[in-house]
Amino acid sequence: MRLQKFLSAAGVCSRRAGEKLIAQGRVKVNGKTVTAMGVIIDPEKDVITVDNRPVRLTGNKEYLMLYKPVGVVTTLADPFGRQTVKDLLVDVGKRVFPVGRLDLDTSGLLLLTNDGELANRLTHPSYGVEKEYLARVPGLPAPETLKKLAAGVELEDGLTAPAVVRLIKGGKNTSLVSLTLREGRNRQVRRMLKAVGHPVLALKRVRFGQLTLAGLRPGQWRRLTPAEVRQLKEGVGLLKGRRNR
Repeated sequence: MRLQKFLSAAGVCSRRAGEKLIAQGRVKVNGKTVTAMGVIIDPEKDVITVDNRPVRLTGNKEYLMLYKPVGVVTTLADPFGRQTVKDLLVDVGKRVFPVGRLDLDTSGLLLLTNDGELANRLTHPSYGVEKEYLARVPGLPAPETLKKLAAGVELEDGLTAPAVVRLIKGGKNTSLVSLTLREGRNRQVRRMLKAVGHPVLALKRVRFGQLTLAGLRPGQWRRLTPAEVRQLKEGVGLLKGRRNR
């Protein structure tokens, strides 16, 4: 088994995050630091550590949904002492990590799991998993502006992919806009709306795939049902079913 795949399977992080840990020299195999990608290990025989802590495979997977409030950091630890999503996960019992991230000033639906392969696929742009956001913006976006957002906006890192954009509520002072994306660039919604002259006043993610925030209040979390987990896995090709593309 490749080392980065082992880290993902053990619930340490996603496979891509595992590659970063290896490159940073934080992973050891049998006491020796490994920085090369693609190293093959035997989970039954080799001793793997991350930051000098032993890592083992676990057969028990956790799948959680959190309603992240504004002001909470999407990390498991924060060097500045800010509240993290881990602080909200009382009595989970197992280590889980965020699937992607929401920035400090964004609230809404955040998935957490120790299933590294699923997390990797849910965040990889090639699988096109939908994420829906509600953004409150100043003024009333013109129909042409909404069409531009839907067709693609030129940002510093290139043209955004087509999106589904709807005006939920228009007003003279502020408006509520829904944006459904299939890619996940850093602060993408905020940058898109700023580029068309309507910088975000408030932003919330209300849907991830088929999952919504129904029944949760800010700061609350729950475990996904087996049917919800299956739906996520089918959507990214981990189980037989209709892939979400």
